[in-house]
Amino acid sequence: MVLTTDVPAREELVRRASELLPVLRKNAAWSEENRRLHDESIQALADAGVFKLRVPARYGGYEADTRTLVEVAAELAKADGSTAWTASVYWIPTWMTCMFPDEVQDEVFSTPDVRVCGTLSPSAMATPVDGGVVVNGRWGFVSGAWHSHWQEIIAIQAGPGVEPMPIMALVPMSDLEIVDDWNTSGLKGTGSVTTVAKDVFIPAERVLPLPAVLAGQYASKLNAASPIYRVPLLPVASASSVGTAVGLAKAAQEAFFQRLPERKITYTGYSSQREAPLTHLQVAEAAMKVDEAEFHAGRLAGLVDGKGVSGEQWTLEERVKARADMGAACRLAKEAVDIYATASGGSSIYTHVPIQRIARDISAMNLHALMHPNTNAELYGRILCGLEPDTFYI
Repeated sequence: MVLTTDVPAREELVRRASELLPVLRKNAAWSEENRRLHDESIQALADAGVFKLRVPARYGGYEADTRTLVEVAAELAKADGSTAWTASVYWIPTWMTCMFPDEVQDEVFSTPDVRVCGTLSPSAMATPVDGGVVVNGRWGFVSGAWHSHWQEIIAIQAGPGVEPMPIMALVPMSDLEIVDDWNTSGLKGTGSVTTVAKDVFIPAERVLPLPAVLAGQYASKLNAASPIYRVPLLPVASASSVGTAVGLAKAAQEAFFQRLPERKITYTGYSSQREAPLTHLQVAEAAMKVDEAEFHAGRLAGLVDGKGVSGEQWTLEERVKARADMGAACRLAKEAVDIYATASGGSSIYTHVPIQRIARDISAMNLHALMHPNTNAELYGRILCGLEPDTFYI
C-alpha cells in the first residue's frame, strides 16, 4: 500500500521544530543525567515529523533536501545539542536504508516513524553462509540506539576463497545487544552506546557491498529518480550533520545575550558587562563566526541539493570540499561558542546555566572522526595539491 502524503514546506518544518524547543529544553537536564533522550522528546520529534524527513514519499515521508535538514537541526540545537545530533544521526542511516532493494525498504518503513541508527566503522566480521551472512562484532558511538528499530552496520565480509570486502547491512535492534557504556563529557544525551552482534544472520537482500554504495551504485529502483537519493553518501552525511553545529553556536549566542543585562565584570570597574569594550570585541568576533559557520553549512547543503537535482557527476574536489565545508562549520561554531563561554564568567559553570552544556556538546562534536576540522582540512588540501585521497570516505 502506498502512503503518499502532502509534504510540508521547509518553513513549516522549521516552524514545527521551533515549537518543540520548550519541551526539549525541559528534558535536556534529564537526558544528560540519564545519558539518552527522554521518551517525551522522542515522541515530540515524531509528532513534528522529524523522523520522516528522509523517508520516501511513497511511505508517507517528506523526502526533504539537505538544506531543510540543516535548518531543522539548527533549530533543534537551540534547545538541546543531544536532541539535534540524534535526529541528524537518524536521518543519515534512514537515507542509507533508501539505497537497499525496494522490498527491504518495504519492511523497514512499515514501522511508523521508524528510527534507524548506524555507523560507518567496519568493526565487525561477516561470514558468508547460504542465503546471507553471519555477523559477529561490535560498534561504538551508536547514537540513538536506545530508541531505534533498526541499525545500519558496516562489517568486513571474509571467508574461504572470498576476497575481504566491507559490506553495509540492516539489522533489527532486537538482534543486537546494547552495552550501556556512554559515560562522556559532551553530547551525553545522545545515548551513543556500543552495540554487539553475536552470530547474527542477515539475509542477502539486506546486504550491500560498501564500495558500491560509496561509488553511488544503489540497489533501489524506485528511488533512482529522486534528487535526494542520487548523491554520494559522504556529502549527504556531511550535510545532514552540520546543522547541529550551527544551532549550538546560535544557542550560545542567545544564552549569552539573555544573561548579559544582569551581569557585571567582577573585580573590575565595570558594573555592566555590556559597557566594556572587551565585550564589544568578543561578541562581534563571535557573531561573525556564527555567520561564517552558517555560510559553510549553507554552501554544503546547496552543493548536495544542487547536484542531486541536476544529476551531474561529482568531481573529486567537490566530494572533499563537502567534507571541508563541514569541518569549517564545526570549527567556526566551536570558536564562537568558546568566545561566548569565556565571556560568560565563573557563574556559567553551574549546571543550570545552558552555555556550559553547549560548550561541552560542541567540543564533543568537533572530536567526531568524520567531522574533525583538521582531518577534513587536510583531506581538502591534499586534493588541492594534486594528490590522491588517502581514504574511501569521500
